[in-house]
Order: sequence, then C-alpha cells, then structure tokens
Amino acid sequence: MYKLLSNLRVVEASSFVASPSAGLYLAQMGAEVIRIDQIGGGPDFGRWPKNEAGASFYWESLNKGKKSVALDLGSPEGRELAQRLAAAPGERGGLFLTNFPVGGFLSHDALKALREDIITVRIMGRADGGPALDYTVNAAVGIPQITGPKELGDAPVNHVLAAWDLLTGSYAAFAMLAAERHRAATGAGQEVLVPLQDMAITSVANMGMLAEVLDSGENRERLGNEVYGAFGRDFETADGKRLIVMAITPRQWTGLVEVLGIAGDVAGIEAERGVSFDRDEGLRFEHRDALMPLVASSIARRESGPLIEAFEANGVCWGGYQMMREAADDPDLVRDNPVFSTIDNPSGFSYPQPGAAARFGGLERQPPEPAHRLGADSEEVLSDALGLSSGEIGKLVDNGIVGTA
Repeated sequence: MYKLLSNLRVVEASSFVASPSAGLYLAQMGAEVIRIDQIGGGPDFGRWPKNEAGASFYWESLNKGKKSVALDLGSPEGRELAQRLAAAPGERGGLFLTNFPVGGFLSHDALKALREDIITVRIMGRADGGPALDYTVNAAVGIPQITGPKELGDAPVNHVLAAWDLLTGSYAAFAMLAAERHRAATGAGQEVLVPLQDMAITSVANMGMLAEVLDSGENRERLGNEVYGAFGRDFETADGKRLIVMAITPRQWTGLVEVLGIAGDVAGIEAERGVSFDRDEGLRFEHRDALMPLVASSIARRESGPLIEAFEANGVCWGGYQMMREAADDPDLVRDNPVFSTIDNPSGFSYPQPGAAARFGGLERQPPEPAHRLGADSEEVLSDALGLSSGEIGKLVDNGIVGTA
C-alpha cells in the first residue's frame, strides 16, 4: 500500500473480478475506496476458492483495504443511499466505479442529476450492454483455438487465468485517473465505459495478432508449448526437472549455445539452410524443427543443478516449473518478497497478502489492509460522506436499510 492517491475517494459498487480489481489497485495506491455492499453479500461474496467454513478467499483478496457500507439495494431507500454515496459532495469525491448495468438506479444520468461533475467508470461485458465474461470474450477472439497441443485440432482450450478481467480492471483504474485529471483541468465529469470485449480485441490487435490473420488469410496454428515467433519451449533435464528455456535476444541465444556446447551443430544447420541464427529470433522459430531436438537432447543429458548455474553465468533466460503450492513457499515470489505481508483476514485465516506490485523507490511501503467485513464502515461513511446523524443512521439500521458488522 502507498499513499499516493490519499486525496481521492472512490465509491465502488461491483462484483466478480474486473471491477473489484480496479478498486483494489486504486486502494493500493492510497485512494479511499468505499465499497457499496448488499446486506448479506453480493453474488461473489461466497465465490470459490473458499475455506471449509464457506468464507471466500477470492472475495477477501480482491477487496483488501476497502471500506464497506452495507445497504438493502432492493429497497428504494437503500438505492437512494447508494446514489447519494456515489455522488457525495466534496473535492475528493464524485468518483464512481461499477459494473452495474448502464441503465437503472446507478445510471450515469441518475447520478449526474445529483452531482454534475461526477465521473462514472463502468465496466461492461459488451459495448452494446449485453452480458459477457472473461471466458466468453476469450472464446470470441480466437485464443482457445491456438492454445494447447496440435493434436486437439480445432477443439478449444479454455484458459484458467482471467486475463481479460485483470487487464480490464487495470485499464479501468487507469481510465479513472485520466478522467479525474481531465476534471481537475476542465471541471467536467463524464461516464467512461470500459467493455471487456473491447479490452480483449484491442489487446490482441495491439500485439499484431489481428493484422497477422488479415494479412495471411489464415489462422495461427497451434504450437503446444512452443513459443510463437521465438525460440522457447519446455525441456526436461537428466534428473527429471522441467525447465522453460527462452532465447529472444542475441545474448540469450549465444549463451544457450555456449552452455550446451552445440556451436558446431548449430553452425552445420546454418550452413545447410543458408541462415544465421545469431541475431534473428524469427529464424530460430522458423527452423525450430532442427533446433528444438538438438537443444532437447543436450539438456536431457545434463543434471539440473550445474545446468542452471551455467545458465545464470551466461545470461540464458530460463524458468523452472513448479506447482502453485511450491510458489507459495518460494522465497523470491512470496516468502521473502516485500510485496507480501502476512495479515489476518475476515476468513479467520492469516496468510501472505500482496500490496501494490509497483515498487516506488522514494516512498515507504505500507502493509496491505485486510478486506473490511460487510457493513463495517456503514456508520462512519454515512456520517462523513453524507452528514447523517447518529439518530438517522440508527433508524436506517433498525429498519433494515443499512447493515453493520
């Protein structure tokens, strides 16, 4: 956690991955993020993964450091309070993050009627307002048909990482700050729409993948574990350790050739085919039919320990495969990584939770705050943001409109 955005108050009404992750990133940079929760929890409150008691690790991890106001969003009074919170007055406020539908009680027009300069950043499935999830968007842009081994033919492989959700969340946080900078300069608020579908197809296009198929008229072939356009794949050592080895830069390639002692064999392939692999990663990919077996056989004869030491000494780019349980104990990734701090969580389980991934050299890193329990901050926020008295808040609580922890 850092305190870079302590001058901002963001009100969030959202669920699942993309929108909560945007709020999380803003909170990690110091913004006061106030989550509007349905009393009893929204649709993702008990989402997997969770512990045996049913507490969601998913929910408490995506909502670290956010305050919680619990409201009965099914009642007119609860909806009115949500609107007032989103459009609360003050220079710090008027920033609303959501994945609620474009229409309805949290529409931009409804909020703008309460605060003219409000900024609404709305994450959507499709640009036309239709529903979409990370997995359905991924299917639409063609990634599942180029993932996995060739033997699958045209059968899709669904990914297990919600990449488009996470990208969309990051982009939404960026868009929020851009809109806030614009408001600071002009005084104008606006609604910013960030469709998941647009995030996926623009990301694919930004990497040249759309131009590739338009130019060739053909879909990219499946490559299994081979990396497209460069030399890279998984290899197994003599002692059974599996490594991924990459050679994108000239230094990485010459280092790999030197460590494996295959310079003569590589020179023979170059002479036979009239190419030079030293400076062109694309050529290494095109001629992988000859290079991959050569590297695989050399690595298969070597023990992993000395091989890794030689890789490190010669600038070879490599990585070891490990299960996530092993990653959780990895000193570089988690155990000794200052990004992580072991904290108590609402689930009752104390475990390492990450703060901001960025490392600001001139700022002191603060440990991450746990997710706040539903309604833990209802009274504080309704008093500070809306100026409600303790008596007014007590009446709302008694009538089941507002929930507390």
